[in-house]
Amino acid sequence: MTTPGAASRDTLAAGISALDGIIDRARPEELGPLADQLAAVTALLDQEAGLRRALADPSADPDRRQALFDRVLGRQLDAPALELLRPLVRERWSNARDLPDAVEALGRRAALGVAERSGSLDDVEDQLFRFGRILEGEPRLRLALEDQTAPADRKAALLDRLIGDRVDPTARQLLDQAVRAPRGRSLESAVAQLVELAAARRERYVAYVTAPAALTDQQERRLTAALARIYDRQVSLQVTVDPQLLGGLVVRVNDEVIDGSVLSRLTALRQRMAG
Repeated sequence: MTTPGAASRDTLAAGISALDGIIDRARPEELGPLADQLAAVTALLDQEAGLRRALADPSADPDRRQALFDRVLGRQLDAPALELLRPLVRERWSNARDLPDAVEALGRRAALGVAERSGSLDDVEDQLFRFGRILEGEPRLRLALEDQTAPADRKAALLDRLIGDRVDPTARQLLDQAVRAPRGRSLESAVAQLVELAAARRERYVAYVTAPAALTDQQERRLTAALARIYDRQVSLQVTVDPQLLGGLVVRVNDEVIDGSVLSRLTALRQRMAG
């Protein structure tokens, strides 16, 4: 997906503001269906290029665009989805492809709103991260879930057998959507994005920590506090154990990597000696 232009960014920002208002006042049981309906609209817009272009055409009258939207989707969507999407198709878009990207972003945000309202957002973030680590360690499973020749229902059934009811319903919903509609992303990449979105919903950065052994609660608290001071923002730790590090830690926040592992120091020493 490309970086959206200014017009699309402004329209998405307005959509996010409207969605946050819906999340604040809607019943939690309304938000899950809203997320599913937004995912379905995203899939439709991905498949129907003509519809996508017509709904995002800046030269077309906004009333005509909304009328087209109502004819195609008006009877298939519930009131919250219509309230959210009707203004979007009236606004300007830099590129027609930005419209389904925005609808997907809103759908994910709606799903996370369920977890936020229920107080399970921490669990959702952690479960998504753990599933990402499973994918990393099980390449055959990853390939099966990413198989573009396999029917989406078959891949979703495999996912269901893996996670069943062992994860929060929001994590399950988001993973199901990622498996059914990868939208050109690897599943690992999609899951990593979801982890970042869950953290951002709590106004936090995600710190991916690799350690040679599991951290104690005290070590996690000290590291979290130190990173919060460095980045001037609350930080959520996601820890992976790798005994090959021997000692120290490797920490990644956004695109910045802090490598304090013994392995990296030994590697650097060998390189200097070889030079």
